Amino acid sequence: MEIFLIKALQLILCLSILVIVHECGHFLFAKLFKVRVEKFYLFFNPWFSLFKFKPKNSETEYGIGWLPLGGFVKIAGMIDESMDKEALKQPPKPWEFRTKPAWQRLLIMVGGVMMNFILAFFIYSMIVLAWGDTYVPLEKTPLYFSQTGHQAGFQDGDHLLAADGKTLSRYDDLSLFRIIDAQNITVLRDGQKKTFALPENFKAQFMTSKMPLTDTSTTLIDSIVPGGNAEKAGLLAGDKIISINEVETSAFNVLASQLSKLEDKDVKLEILRNQEKLALTAHVSEAGKLGFSVKTADVSITDRYNFFQSFPQGIVLGVRKLSFYVLQLKWLFTKEGAQSIGGFGAIGNLFPDQWHWGAFWTLTAFLSIMLGVMNLLPIPALDGGHVLFLLYEVITGRQPSDKFLEYAQYVGMALLFGLLIYANGMDILRAFF
Repeated sequence: MEIFLIKALQLILCLSILVIVHECGHFLFAKLFKVRVEKFYLFFNPWFSLFKFKPKNSETEYGIGWLPLGGFVKIAGMIDESMDKEALKQPPKPWEFRTKPAWQRLLIMVGGVMMNFILAFFIYSMIVLAWGDTYVPLEKTPLYFSQTGHQAGFQDGDHLLAADGKTLSRYDDLSLFRIIDAQNITVLRDGQKKTFALPENFKAQFMTSKMPLTDTSTTLIDSIVPGGNAEKAGLLAGDKIISINEVETSAFNVLASQLSKLEDKDVKLEILRNQEKLALTAHVSEAGKLGFSVKTADVSITDRYNFFQSFPQGIVLGVRKLSFYVLQLKWLFTKEGAQSIGGFGAIGNLFPDQWHWGAFWTLTAFLSIMLGVMNLLPIPALDGGHVLFLLYEVITGRQPSDKFLEYAQYVGMALLFGLLIYANGMDILRAFF
């Protein structure tokens, strides 16, 4: 229960920060162009609000809704999620959104996304300033692969150099995605560069396996917990775990992934001891552990930056995360990608079991990028849908009718609620099946 509360608090705080910053982007540009903002809310407030107030001489009501699915600013003279059609029947007024030039309305709509990207870059900059930039240089680091990687042509100990000719510099999400998405890979193997083609179905195989591809550590046991399940099974320091239930486990994160799926179960282990293969049976604990630690190589490098140097480096890190997420989006339109979509439960599980500010801010920065990109999708009811219609107006000089925008808003809201139900439904299915 304590772990659940820690994750839930981190999720609520993170989403609150991201929503407020996003809506501030719309709010500030609206104020800049003298457009009236009637409401500014964290979370939605159908029927009633948890809290609201309106400062004296202010035209804006501020509040907190009870439905934690985002937030909103209600901009006068705009068709949005409030679906306030009565106001649009009145003659246009100079302080309304609809009376402003298209370029001003465009900036108001992209303001939220801009603020999300700025927030992400700022957080990454402060992380670099506080903790430094820690990374694993791929050219100098041998990697260990899952069974899917071995079948594709990788060998344990390979140094990854390039994917489709693009240099791979650091061990992170972007580099791994470029590997998975590539046709040709260049590695350093036994001191020589080698380029080979990946199988056409490699990406599908990787997504179907639902296991990590690589790790910097093997499954070579360093020490055994006295009295633990590993000791009871007969494991010794120096053993290397080759497979669990016939699933190859050369890389440690593959081993950990398998153990997490086999909680409170007996498993068959194949180990390598003094160049001899042995078969053992062990019981996995309810926490998905066996009771041993593996030997890890300290292959990471930490670069330190002063206050002024941290900002350009923070932007570099933010751009890498942005590139990774944009490239990853096309997976959503595959069968395997659709099955991997998750809701609030999946997002909450990304946070650590214990509160650590470095991990919290790192994940908040990435979710800020995700929120910015998702809002740019050309779906009515999202910022990207409004931007699409405004670009049409800028190019053609013709503004879509209010009736068209109203129906588009209904369609977009239906799509978003459908996606929301599907994503959280997938969380429920994963939890119980």
